[in-house]
Amino acid sequence: MKIIIQNMVSRRCKMMVKSELDKLGIVYTSIELGEVRLAQPISENIKLKLQEALHRSGLELLYDKRAELIERIISIIVEMIHYSKEVPEVNFSTLLSDRLKKNYHYLAEIFSKTKGITIEHFIILHKVEKIKELILYGELNLTEISYQLHYSSVSHLSRQFKQVTGLTPTFFKKLPLRKRTNLEDL
Repeated sequence: MKIIIQNMVSRRCKMMVKSELDKLGIVYTSIELGEVRLAQPISENIKLKLQEALHRSGLELLYDKRAELIERIISIIVEMIHYSKEVPEVNFSTLLSDRLKKNYHYLAEIFSKTKGITIEHFIILHKVEKIKELILYGELNLTEISYQLHYSSVSHLSRQFKQVTGLTPTFFKKLPLRKRTNLEDL
């Protein structure tokens, strides 16, 4: 049995979900961003207890198929941009279509209607947050960041960064207080 959890977009969220599952004695086979695979179905009573526990932490169990689909799109994007070291061999539209077994135009339409933002813009926002994170770590230069995030050039990265933040990456790096946005708030 699979359950979908809204707003589960970080490793910290995964640890919190694991803790709640363990407290309730729910046996699971895997925990991924936005999704938990259970070893067996759970009772409605246990499902309600899990829902309450998750709600206290800002997470929600999803029952609507559209909402589940949106969360799966978000999870795939967050995983690829923030946690994956592998270089995708295809673009995001193909990746989403392949993983979700749905036409990309259908996914894009549902996402835009539900979230009020296009998938492409959502990806750009996450890439910019990842750029901020990598700049703050200071381990990579802009050329290396550009390569890691699959930009065609440093100037392309800089243009997108400036469109979203109003700042160049170099100016952002020099700021004394560099602010990042929580992934949950994107």
